[in-house]
Amino acid sequence: MFHSLRQPYSEEFIARFSSDFLPLQVGIVGLGYAGFDSMTPGLSTRELMFEAASRAYEDAGIDPRKDVQSFVCCTEDFWEGISITDEYMPDQLGAVLRPLCTISSDGIIGLATACMHIMSGVADVAVVESHSKLSDVLNPSEIMSFGFDPVYAHNHIDVDPRFLAGMEMARYLKDSGTRREDCAQVAVKNKKNALSNPRAVHAASLDKKTVLNSQPTASPLTELESSKGIDASIVFVLASAKKARKLGDHTVWIRGIGWSSDTPVVEDRDFGWADYVEQAASRAYKMAGIGVPASYFNLAEVDDTYSYKELQSIEALKLAKKGKAGRMLESGSFDHDGRLPVNASGGSLGVGHLLEATGLHRTLEAVLQLRGQAGSLQIPKAKKALVQSWRGLPTATGAVAVLSN
Repeated sequence: MFHSLRQPYSEEFIARFSSDFLPLQVGIVGLGYAGFDSMTPGLSTRELMFEAASRAYEDAGIDPRKDVQSFVCCTEDFWEGISITDEYMPDQLGAVLRPLCTISSDGIIGLATACMHIMSGVADVAVVESHSKLSDVLNPSEIMSFGFDPVYAHNHIDVDPRFLAGMEMARYLKDSGTRREDCAQVAVKNKKNALSNPRAVHAASLDKKTVLNSQPTASPLTELESSKGIDASIVFVLASAKKARKLGDHTVWIRGIGWSSDTPVVEDRDFGWADYVEQAASRAYKMAGIGVPASYFNLAEVDDTYSYKELQSIEALKLAKKGKAGRMLESGSFDHDGRLPVNASGGSLGVGHLLEATGLHRTLEAVLQLRGQAGSLQIPKAKKALVQSWRGLPTATGAVAVLSN
């Protein structure tokens, strides 16, 4: 978790990566997942990973022992309850005695790492995995609180660590002029969308009054506006353009990708604006050659760990002008049948939160849409998708990816 407080790569490296490899040509050629339940007592973390990986390899038509040159896992020792979790990753992925790296960050940054391996020539095929086994964690709030400054915050503020989300939400509402009811509508929309998603655990038919009157989490945030953790593992198989064209006809292309971390000092941040999202999006858009993102995409899967985060992220992604996301939401622009469906899957509020795998879940739902495999969730003529992640409290780290078929 502490790694999230530092930029994974230098600004110089990111700029060089963004400019030297235009256009980005990395294909998602296989996917697999397992779990998606509030508890999975019959499966260990390794068994979840094995099931997801087996499905991904079958989907891609590859043998991991012969065809994969790089494996990337996104996981954090604190959530695993084990030191040096790298040692426990290879077996169930078919990566024994193969190149494998584990990064302490969100899954979309894992996708970026695999893209760099492929574009640099290190690998033709790379695998990215992340998971959540939150049902095994007895004290998630205590683990979350470890991410706060150990001197000034962690040891002196004995409160639910989500107090920071409440403070951010209050400032966002004030600075943007967004109405309190608009945040509640995010929860209503996403939980309703989730009713059609077979992976959803927290789907519900609610109204804004019920959301607003639910148990307070950290004023003004309520429980029904806060996502709940679930168990799952998600695996993607990525390939170079040349290799991807040999592996089937359902490839989804990563056209641009970017990531960023704001200051690790909580007190120095602008609570009303998601700078890390804006910076990550700017890099991804530049790589993909996108000038006007608001009219470019057919769908977006963005972070909604808390209700206000969806609206804040939409504005930072330039999908809406500052202070306008709430009004657009109210008008139906972000509904499943709206001009730009946002979190048609139900997002984290409707499906569940997956720790470091949350970004991969956003990507999973978008890839299924672009493949035309989203079932009753399917958005007609889905061709271009935007996915965005946030690593969660107390970080200001996130990533953005542009996908198309």
